[in-house]
Amino acid sequence: QDNSFEQFIINYCNEKLQQIFIELTLKEEQEEYIREGIEWTHIEYFNNAIICDLIENNQTGILAMLDEECLRPGTVTDDTFLEKLNQVCATHQHFESRMSKCSRFLNDTSLPHSCFRIQHYAGKVMYQVEGFVDKNNDLLYRDLSQAMWKANHSLIKALFPEGNPAKINLKRPPTAGSQFKASVATLMKNLQTKNPNYIRCIKPNDKKAAHIFNEALVCHQIRYLGLLENVRVRRAGYAFRQAYEPCLERYKMLCKQTWPHWRGPARAGVEVLFNELRIPEEEFSFGRSKIFIRNPRTLFKLEDLRKQRLEDLATLIGKIYRGWKCRTHFLLMKKCQVVIASWYRRYS
Repeated sequence: QDNSFEQFIINYCNEKLQQIFIELTLKEEQEEYIREGIEWTHIEYFNNAIICDLIENNQTGILAMLDEECLRPGTVTDDTFLEKLNQVCATHQHFESRMSKCSRFLNDTSLPHSCFRIQHYAGKVMYQVEGFVDKNNDLLYRDLSQAMWKANHSLIKALFPEGNPAKINLKRPPTAGSQFKASVATLMKNLQTKNPNYIRCIKPNDKKAAHIFNEALVCHQIRYLGLLENVRVRRAGYAFRQAYEPCLERYKMLCKQTWPHWRGPARAGVEVLFNELRIPEEEFSFGRSKIFIRNPRTLFKLEDLRKQRLEDLATLIGKIYRGWKCRTHFLLMKKCQVVIASWYRRYS
């Protein structure tokens, strides 16, 4: 119930993960339809980039102002940090505080004076400002690092590389918020170079008990995970898309004109294939470089036809092999019979 600095940076990481989820599953998918020349009606969704900017902006972000408070001379307290937030973020639509001189929250008794509230993508979260400055400082004194580095144990020495006298740095150690922000940035950069798959887990109840389905809890999770927007985009769009070359290579065996080799552009081959299979035109669209299939059942149909065709081809290969083997055996026996008969006639 009492959220402090630790929960704040955890929720910041969740915001960044949600942002990359939006980029890869909603924004990128709709942009792909436009790139491929597919007729598409844009579906609106909430982009939480504005919340990420509120937290991580280098000038006016909450983490930047927290670092500024930790580094500036003079008396620094959690209250001075909250006062700075109230000055800079007073008009931000996702920031709420009773001390921000904003008439919307002056009479909000659910929001104590020593707290601020952020409207995250998952809902509103209130943070107790007490302890923010001390926890963000997270100073490890230089002499302590040097003492730990001199330990004989290799693990302890490895945990305190800043204690190495050859690498003494007179700069102030980075704050906890800065370190976490850099770690999150590295994580996001790593994820953007990959092709991640998402598994969204829905908690049916808070009791960890079987056969209990809390509808309100489930609906709340579906909303804040962004699943409603994702389902809308998926249902309005295409369930499957693939480049023409691999698509033709996988299904060319289903059409006599494309099997075993298609002499021409891959897109033309896919068009011939789909016309031969009599797939309804509303079930697919041709992009500039990909084929888009709307319903999964169409893809399942293609896979079933391919599976049956593979079985037929396997039967055909087996039949030809057995015929070749029997004919080879027959010709060998015939040759042997001729040799035996010629030798028999010679001596008879």
